[in-house]
Amino acid sequence: MSYKYTEMWKKLNINLEAHDQLIGILSEGYQTNFLSQSNRPEGMKYFDFVVSEIHGLRIQELVEARKEGKKIIGSFCVYVPEEIILALDAISIGLCSGAELAFEEAEKYVPRNTCALIKSAIGFNLAKVCPYIEVSDLVVGENTCDGKKKAYESIKDLVNDFHLMDLPQTKNSDSMKFFKTEIRRFIAKLEELTGKKLTFEKLQAAIKKVNKKRQAVARLNILRRNPNCPISGLDALLINQIYFNDDIDRFTGKVNELCDELEKKLETKQSGKRILVSGCPMAIPNWKLPAIVEQNGGHIIGEELCTGERGSFHLTAEDADTLEAQIDQIAERYMKIECAVFTPNEDRLERIKEMAKIYKADGVLLYNLQFCQPYQHESISIEKELENLNIPVLNIDTDYSMEDSGQLSTRIEAFIERLS
Repeated sequence: MSYKYTEMWKKLNINLEAHDQLIGILSEGYQTNFLSQSNRPEGMKYFDFVVSEIHGLRIQELVEARKEGKKIIGSFCVYVPEEIILALDAISIGLCSGAELAFEEAEKYVPRNTCALIKSAIGFNLAKVCPYIEVSDLVVGENTCDGKKKAYESIKDLVNDFHLMDLPQTKNSDSMKFFKTEIRRFIAKLEELTGKKLTFEKLQAAIKKVNKKRQAVARLNILRRNPNCPISGLDALLINQIYFNDDIDRFTGKVNELCDELEKKLETKQSGKRILVSGCPMAIPNWKLPAIVEQNGGHIIGEELCTGERGSFHLTAEDADTLEAQIDQIAERYMKIECAVFTPNEDRLERIKEMAKIYKADGVLLYNLQFCQPYQHESISIEKELENLNIPVLNIDTDYSMEDSGQLSTRIEAFIERLS
């Protein structure tokens, strides 16, 4: 990454030495996992460029946007409504949480047996190497698990401003009423921060814009269902990761351009057994598991993840005729997300079964971060249900370190061989 951004990083209070080390590791991992692939679509060059500038040009754009009066809203979760952020003339970005960084320091704030994603979010903050955190005017935390719920008690004191969004953990009429109240509380916070008032017209435009982004990714996912899937699982995951940080209009256009190319190359078949991955999110640069799968003869053709279909599958209805109705429809859309926080959670099981069928998966890989109890608990019952349906399944518990790569490779290779 160009050192022309050094002064900008200094102004954002970035630890330059630690940041250089992080960028070096990221660049090496990207070269190994992505640029070494053969027959990649031409359209992936844009997403390669985004990664090469992910802490550079994109941060510069956000800094310039702040100078123009826009507010930057950072978050960790797909439950934070991007439509509302856009409608109030702010920018939604995802925050760093995908690498093992400063865990010893993070463990001064959270227990050692906390999942890697939570420790990573705190570690990036403490190490001062995530410019997305530093450029954010507001960080939004959502109570999707007990680990996050308690970690936010520490995170709120480490950032410029913090807003907690509470989530119900059941799906019924009372829960919906509660969640709609939380959405309205979030709106009030953003109106106070931006000095703007939410209007029907701006929210309608934002809903349509975000839906177009989701539809572009859905178009890519439909192409991946083809027997001659023309893109690797690693590249598709990368697009889903960049979904959270790129400019929304540019990203939507580039995904559609890529899909135009892929539609002409459906004869370019990716080799390997078709694997559906389900479970915890994979934030940049968490590429360990997909790389191991595809290096061992698998081809990931779909993800039931927050960095996958779970985060972009559902659209927000566009037929409301009042602002209150729009807000209700946004709440209803986000409550459809099949997160493991909910109990009971039959929706997620049915979604996995449906995806396994329509993607013509040869097997399902359940991906759990160690100490992530919601997904670890659900993986036990989901594994039993899939096996009862004669769908081959492999249940994986791991973290962000590379120490278990050899063991994972052995298990995944054996699983893929079993599918032959």
